[in-house]
Amino acid sequence: MTTNSEADAVRARYERRRGVVATDRYSLLAAANWQSLQERQRTILRLLARHGVTDLASQSLVEVGAGTGGNLLELLRLGFDPASLTGIELLADRVELARRVLPSGLNFIAGDATQAPIPPQSQDLVFQAVVFSSLLDDAFQQQMADCMWSWLKPGGAVLWYDFTYNNPSNPDVRGVPLARVRQLFPRARIEAHRVTLAPPIARRVSRIHPSLYSLFNALPLLRTHLLCWIEKP
Repeated sequence: MTTNSEADAVRARYERRRGVVATDRYSLLAAANWQSLQERQRTILRLLARHGVTDLASQSLVEVGAGTGGNLLELLRLGFDPASLTGIELLADRVELARRVLPSGLNFIAGDATQAPIPPQSQDLVFQAVVFSSLLDDAFQQQMADCMWSWLKPGGAVLWYDFTYNNPSNPDVRGVPLARVRQLFPRARIEAHRVTLAPPIARRVSRIHPSLYSLFNALPLLRTHLLCWIEKP
């Protein structure tokens, strides 16, 4: 499968599922969602601090699959400079929404990330959240990973958040286990953390009481996502 055909396939898969999944499933008004988001934020902040990234305003960062800009808004709140942030998004309707909410000084690129005009070794960080699980072609996954790796400065890192298990109710995605992450970035030093209570469990228990999210999430086997620091030597 060629690069263009896989990018087109991703567009088609998202279009096919438009309206199938209830939009309120991902609302931050739901206790399961705000708790998983806060857990991810805490882990990212710990990783940044542990690896000596304390002056966030000085860090250049590209997000692959930036969607409607939600993650970039989070990064701005954490202290990143809009002028040092870049978002890349394949789907045109998401690009339009993102450009409405993000500061004008933030660079936002529409289209296939493997074709994005990001100079080599120009970025301190590259961020992807639940993008690779939507890429079903192994060669395209590798091409995307190689692009992200090429953008990083020596000593920079990919911040990776994605799920590791297949979703039997959604054939348009597949889990990306840690072994696959290591294949995609063979020269990297990888620090991996298992996070995020399995969403079907999280939704059920959080409806009973929000505190049950933390109780069930204490069991590592019930966590479905990896949050990785993938460092370039």
